[in-house]
Amino acid sequence: MSTTTLKKIGRLDRPDNNGSARIFKNPVLEKLSRTHISIPIILFFSISAVSLFYALTSTEISVYLGFIVLLGGFLVFTFVEYMMHKHFFHMEPDTPTKDKLQYTVHGVHHDYPKDKDRLAMPPFVSAAYAFIFYIVFTLVMGDYALYFLPGFLTGYAAYLGVHYAVHAFQPPKNFLKILWVNHAVHHYKDPDVAFGVSSPLWDYILGTMPKKE
Repeated sequence: MSTTTLKKIGRLDRPDNNGSARIFKNPVLEKLSRTHISIPIILFFSISAVSLFYALTSTEISVYLGFIVLLGGFLVFTFVEYMMHKHFFHMEPDTPTKDKLQYTVHGVHHDYPKDKDRLAMPPFVSAAYAFIFYIVFTLVMGDYALYFLPGFLTGYAAYLGVHYAVHAFQPPKNFLKILWVNHAVHHYKDPDVAFGVSSPLWDYILGTMPKKE
């Protein structure tokens, strides 16, 4: 989504972005659209632990190979995170339906980046995603999915944790500072760069790193 488009719909030049938006008129849906960041993270780590238990006890896959598959799952998530952020979360809202969808899933976050209750999807949505991932991975790779899924979900949990941290805390004085700086540039200066939240890897590879001034 271009800077011009965001400004037209009031998502870059808001003077006050410390509040919160109401997305649903229905109070139940509005309540369900909010969640504490710890809930999906705990959920993903719990599912990962169960998956690893079954991987170790019910398959003949070596631990060494399983670890490589787990790392592969983590790496694949960083790519999925980048592509989803760039092409889905920042799709051009050129129809009323797409505009509503884009604002609900991500635009509201650009309007109110400090709203901590909307930095993750509701638990039932996160659980549904984890189940769908498991089904798809199992269909594609069989028992290896029991190692791949924990890597993928660990990447997802890392993304949620990093995203929360960069909005909730001051940047650290170490190598992790780049994550805070990149995300600040993405939010407040140029929404067409720095799509990687948990890692700048794919921004480097695909040429969307913020330019140094």
